[in-house]
Amino acid sequence: MGERIEWYLEYEIQHNRPGLLGDISSLLGMLSINIVTINGVEDSRRGMLLLCDNGEQVNRLKSILDTMDTITVTKLRRPKLRDRLAVRHGRYIHSDVDDKKTFRFVRDELGLLVDFMAELFMKKGHKLIGIRGMPRVGKTESIVAASVCANKRWLFVSSTLLKQTIRSQLIKDEYNSDNLFIIDGIVSTKRANEKHWQLVREIMRIPSVKVVEHPDIFVQQTEYNLEDFDYIIELRNSDDEEIVYQMEDQSDFSRDNGFSMFDF
Repeated sequence: MGERIEWYLEYEIQHNRPGLLGDISSLLGMLSINIVTINGVEDSRRGMLLLCDNGEQVNRLKSILDTMDTITVTKLRRPKLRDRLAVRHGRYIHSDVDDKKTFRFVRDELGLLVDFMAELFMKKGHKLIGIRGMPRVGKTESIVAASVCANKRWLFVSSTLLKQTIRSQLIKDEYNSDNLFIIDGIVSTKRANEKHWQLVREIMRIPSVKVVEHPDIFVQQTEYNLEDFDYIIELRNSDDEEIVYQMEDQSDFSRDNGFSMFDF
C-alpha cells in the first residue's frame, strides 16, 4: 500500500439536523477515509483534514456529498496552509480581495497570526514579509513569538521594541541563512545612516526570511517596492481601524519617550 494522501473537506451546513456529523463520519468510514482533524470554521461551516489511499475515494465522496441537501461542499482539495490553520483555530485567515498576498488580522486573532507566520518562517530560502499596523498593536511581539514557534533565531536590524536599535554590521555567525532578520521601516528611514542601508542590502541578499515592519515607508527609501514582498500582513486593533503613518512625529512609533541609539 502506498503513502496515504491528505485532503481538505469543507462544507456549509444548510440544515443542521441531529446526527448530521455522524452520517458524514459513517460515510467516510465506509469509503475507508480517515478523519485526521475536524473543527467548525466561519459560522455554519465545518472543515476536516482527511486521509485516504487514492483520488478515487475522494471522487466517490464528492459525488455522494453532492446529493445531500443538508450540506453544500465548499472545498475539497489538497490542503493549503490556510486550510490547516482554519481547522486548527476554527477560523479562516482573510486575504485582500484585490491583492491575494495581503492577509488581514485583528488583535484578538494573535494566536492565529503567530501560527501563520511561524509556518511561513519555517520555509527555506529567501522570503520577504511586510507587516503593517499602528503602534503597540502587537507586530514585533507576534514576529518574535512566531520565530520561537519556528525555532528561528531572530535578529533586530532596526527596532523600537525595548530601546531604539539601528545596526550597521553583523558578526560572522549572524550571516546564517537560518536566522530571521527584523527591520523597522520607519526607524531605518528616519534615523539610519548609509552604513545601516549597506547592511540592509547585504541582508536582502541572504537566502533567509526577512520581516519588515511598515513596508510602505521602507520602500520609499530603498530600491525595493511592494511587489518584491512575498506576503503583506495587516494587523489592526479592530476591523474598521485605519492604518496611518504620522511621520512628522516619530515618537509615536517609539516604545520610549526618547531615543537611545545602539550601533553594533
